[in-house]
Amino acid sequence: MKIIGAPRRRVDGRAKVTGQTRFADDLMLPRMVHCKLLRSTIPHARVVRVDVSRALAHPGVHLVLTGRDFPVSYGILPVSQDEHALAIDRVRFVGDPVAAVVARDELTAFEALDLIDVEYEPLRTFSDPEESLACPEPRIHEYGDAGNIHKLVSLRFGDVDQAFADADRVFEDTFFYQGNTHLPIEQHAAVAARDPDGKLVLWSSTQTPHYVHRALAKALAMPAAHIRVIATPNGGGFGGKSDPFNHEVVVAKAALLLDRPVKICLTREEVFHCHRGRHPVLMQFKTGVKRDGTITGMHVMTLLDGGAYGSYGVASTFYTGALQTVTYHIPAYHFQGCRVFTNKPPCGPKRGHGTPQSRFGQEIQLDKIAEGLSIDPAELRLRIVEQPDTLTANYLRVGTIGLAECIRRVTHIADWANTFGKLPLGRGVGLACSSYLSGAGLAIYWNDMPHSGVQLKLDRSGGVTAFCGATEIGQGSDDVLVGCVAEVLGIEPIDIRAVTGDTDLTPVDLGSYSSRVTLMMGNAAIQAAERARDLLAGAVSRKLTVPKDRLVFADRRVFDAGDPAAGVSFAEAVCLAETMHGTIGTTGSYTPPRSAARFKGGGVGPSPTYSYSAAIVEVDVDVSSGWIHVPRVWIAHDIGRSLNPTLVRGQVEGSVYMAVGEALMEEQIFRRLPARLSHALVHKFPSMLEYKSPTTLDMPEVITELVENPDPRGPFGAKEVGQGPLLPVMPAVANAVYDAIGVRIDEVPITPEKILRALDAKAAGKAPRVGPARFPDISWPEPLDVPPPWKSGDGKAEVRSRKSEVGSERSEVVGTDAGARRLQPSGDRS
Repeated sequence: MKIIGAPRRRVDGRAKVTGQTRFADDLMLPRMVHCKLLRSTIPHARVVRVDVSRALAHPGVHLVLTGRDFPVSYGILPVSQDEHALAIDRVRFVGDPVAAVVARDELTAFEALDLIDVEYEPLRTFSDPEESLACPEPRIHEYGDAGNIHKLVSLRFGDVDQAFADADRVFEDTFFYQGNTHLPIEQHAAVAARDPDGKLVLWSSTQTPHYVHRALAKALAMPAAHIRVIATPNGGGFGGKSDPFNHEVVVAKAALLLDRPVKICLTREEVFHCHRGRHPVLMQFKTGVKRDGTITGMHVMTLLDGGAYGSYGVASTFYTGALQTVTYHIPAYHFQGCRVFTNKPPCGPKRGHGTPQSRFGQEIQLDKIAEGLSIDPAELRLRIVEQPDTLTANYLRVGTIGLAECIRRVTHIADWANTFGKLPLGRGVGLACSSYLSGAGLAIYWNDMPHSGVQLKLDRSGGVTAFCGATEIGQGSDDVLVGCVAEVLGIEPIDIRAVTGDTDLTPVDLGSYSSRVTLMMGNAAIQAAERARDLLAGAVSRKLTVPKDRLVFADRRVFDAGDPAAGVSFAEAVCLAETMHGTIGTTGSYTPPRSAARFKGGGVGPSPTYSYSAAIVEVDVDVSSGWIHVPRVWIAHDIGRSLNPTLVRGQVEGSVYMAVGEALMEEQIFRRLPARLSHALVHKFPSMLEYKSPTTLDMPEVITELVENPDPRGPFGAKEVGQGPLLPVMPAVANAVYDAIGVRIDEVPITPEKILRALDAKAAGKAPRVGPARFPDISWPEPLDVPPPWKSGDGKAEVRSRKSEVGSERSEVVGTDAGARRLQPSGDRS
């Protein structure tokens, strides 16, 4: 670390200028400076030497930081604390930050980056999962389940082999889902500064201020109480701003050292390097069915390309296999998942986190099953839809489920009976369904504290201020917050000021991810508002001499239901309550119900309730060029209750837009440069010029049906809508292509080139399909056996006996909620 012209802090909190830095004498805050990161040009290498002397000598440079200034690692999950703000001794992908320059302006910082000399010792580059599986050395990280395998999962619920033996037909298919990125219109940015008390403040475009706050305290070795994180309103997130990032930690450190505001705004190319987007996933589905379509059992294997760091990857692995059972009834289920490290930007959560990939495979296979059994695809799904108030094979608790009604609605409005299989060559329709969480049931750091809190302050003027840590990322969470409070208190949303996403001012909310905000924040807001209403009702009841339970809160008044003319204004009610109780402030919080799953790995998948969607997509396919056009999408979504129909429909249409991009064109792919030029494995399209996403001209007409069946677990009955409607669209496109031209594209994106290849294969008498041919051999661990509820299971893993290496019998419990632990049999006390 080298500093030029650092100001010294005076006792009164003001900065005294020394060295080369100059400020106006009457300014409380020094002028903002700008930060840029030097990123690795090598995908995998040891960092031999970093020489910053020339950069320090460059005019206008105030500070240069390297990995040695950040010895403490951090990460979003407690099991994957594998990142440093700047690389210390190893870089793991092209774009891994190595050094940081802070200068008077961005241009100066950019110029100084070119003056930093880094010497690398290249290591073997791992470019795909099969390469990482085959070669355990050199390890990209020194932790993980084996070699370059980050996570291996094997969970078995019931006797799947017997389920296949009992089936009339067994279908086995392999699918591939290419990775893609979030592409928010706003790039990542952050500003850090000391406040007048000398404490650190970070303003950041983040979805998770609580977890960024936690990561800063760890990485900077600072008391958390001396750090404030303010989540600025995001210009889009979609999961890409859910991790704590290098640039946030770097500018925070720089602001502490320089005692002045430090700003960083990533370029679009740097956003591609940050990534944390959709995992590329190879999948194999094996499903046994009866002749009527009833599923007897299912075995799912997934292989995830995780990129260079852990991120949310452990959770992502489980999510590729967790939600199959909450959509359709699967009495016996075996899931095996494997995530590997590769030398590419790290993958993480993107809208639907880990579930779109396996949903793609499952929904296409269901269409293949329907064809094999001569059953209409819609009818097949109606026969196997999971039932409400059910505990699934893997102990996920399903509450209300409107999927059957979604299927009926969407097939009706799309005229499915008269279009499926009946349109001219080149035109087709396809159906798919999905389910998704309404918030994750467990916090990232397991504890018994609430997942969301809301505080209300009621003012004598009749105004209300609502404080909550939730983050507005464009989804309308601020509107939900004030709407819930206004509904309970009988005032208008405009009467409420929302203060959100500030770790100093607001109670903790875990963040805008997993479609959790409406349900969790909404329930907390209702509880806080009901407590405030109770205080006001007591005071008004005494004034009007009427029972509290006869009072109505509406139209900015509190009045007697039996005599509406007898009442007071809301502002007067606050004054009466303040006279009786003192300053009026209330709190509300929400904690999800305890999960029924008590096995290791059961923490991923539980949710207070699940949303459901059904979509029908129409396609036009030009058989001469392979070009695919999607003119319209019909979609029905089980919303529980729509709190704001305009926002809800906006979320549905946004999901459809993103899904069309994933289905037809988006892919985060990489290429090796020629060996004579470089060892680099580089992003093929690190800009919005080449990385294709739909324009307004590509956006189909969207016909939305909202299925409302209020869920008692949601605020006023509401469920999620931010992510679930995306999931069925991609497989529906693939199914529609098959209906249109009779070829299967078992991978995304579904491009014209793949269409033409499949048509050529069909014309040559070969299988009319493009997709992966095989799933690689993986050394899976022994499965964790958990008897399903209908086999007298209690959510715990089985106790099983086996022979030890020396021949003596022992018992073991594999995977309780406290982790794996061994028990001695009663006959052995040694």
